[in-house]
Amino acid sequence: MKSFSRFIYEAVSSQTVANPNPKDPNDADMTVAFGRFNPPTTGHERLFKKVKQVAGKGNYEIYPSRSNDPKKNPLDPDTKIGYMQQMFPDHAKHIMNNPNAKTIFDALKGANERGAKSVNIVVGQDRQKEFENLANKYNNKLYKFDRINVVSAGDRDPDGEGISAMSASKLRKAAADDDFDTFRTGIPQSLKDDRARELYAAIQKGMKTKKQQNEMWQIAPKFDWKGLRENYMNGNIFRVGDIVENDNTGLIGKIIRTGANHIIAVTEENIMFKSWIKDITEKFTEISGVPSSQREVGTDAHREYVQRLAHHPIILNFINKSRKKRAKSNA
Repeated sequence: MKSFSRFIYEAVSSQTVANPNPKDPNDADMTVAFGRFNPPTTGHERLFKKVKQVAGKGNYEIYPSRSNDPKKNPLDPDTKIGYMQQMFPDHAKHIMNNPNAKTIFDALKGANERGAKSVNIVVGQDRQKEFENLANKYNNKLYKFDRINVVSAGDRDPDGEGISAMSASKLRKAAADDDFDTFRTGIPQSLKDDRARELYAAIQKGMKTKKQQNEMWQIAPKFDWKGLRENYMNGNIFRVGDIVENDNTGLIGKIIRTGANHIIAVTEENIMFKSWIKDITEKFTEISGVPSSQREVGTDAHREYVQRLAHHPIILNFINKSRKKRAKSNA
C-alpha cells in the first residue's frame, strides 16, 4: 500500500509543469543581417523590422556589402549606406559602415571577437538554407559560437505587387528603362522626392546608362533568366578559373566546377561555396572594364584586360599565395 507522501509525489510528477521562464529560441547576444541593398528599397524595410523583432532586447547590426560595379551594384558603399540611414531612421545607428566587413563571415567574426557567444542571422527565406549551411560549416573554424540561429525574414515574391515584392532588381531595371515613376514607388516616403531623384541619377550614373548599354541579364538577371543562361551555356561567363562574387554572402572565389545552373568556387581562405548563376557577379569584368565575351587572345581588348588585372590586389594575392606554397614545397 502506497504511503500518502508517495501518492502525492506521483500525482504531482504526472502533471506537466510549464516552464515559467521559457527560453526564446531567438535569444542571442547579437543579431545580424547582410545584403547588397543596391539600391535600398521599401522591401528592405520589412527585413529590418524583422531583424529588430528577432533581436528583441539584444543588439542588432545590418551590414551592407562593399560591392561596387556597373551592373548589379551601381552605388558605392558610402553613398548606399548614406541613403539607407536616411530612408530608415529607426535603424540608422544599426546600419554599419565598416570597410572590413566585406562578407557575412567578416560580420560574424567581428561579433564573436567583441564577445558574442550566440548569434541570429536574418535572411530572406530563399537564402535561409544557404546561410545555415555556410555559417554552421565554418563555426569553430573562423569563429566560435555556442549557437547559430538562421531566421527567415519571410517569403519574397519578385513578380508580385506591393511593398514586399519591391526588389532592388526592379529598381535597377526602372533606372535602366529611364522610368522614374516606377522607381519612386519602391523608395520609402521618408526620402523626399528631390533626394529620390538624386538617388535615381546616382544609380544611372553608376550603371553608366548613357555610355554603356548593359543587357538586362547583367543588370537584373531575374528578369532575363534566358539571356543569363544562354551566355553561361555558351561559355561567355562564369567559366572554370574565373573569379566571382556571391551576391548574397560577399564571398569572392575562383570557380573550380560548373553545373547546369550553378558553380562551385573556393576563396583565398579555402572556403568553398556553391552559388546559383543568378546570384554571382564576375569580378574581373568590372575591374578591367572588358567583358568576358571580348577577351579573345591576340586582340587589343585582351591586352587591355591583362594589363589592368596584372596589378590588381586580388590577382596579386593569388600569385603570392601560390609562390609561398611552391617555396614551402621546395624547402
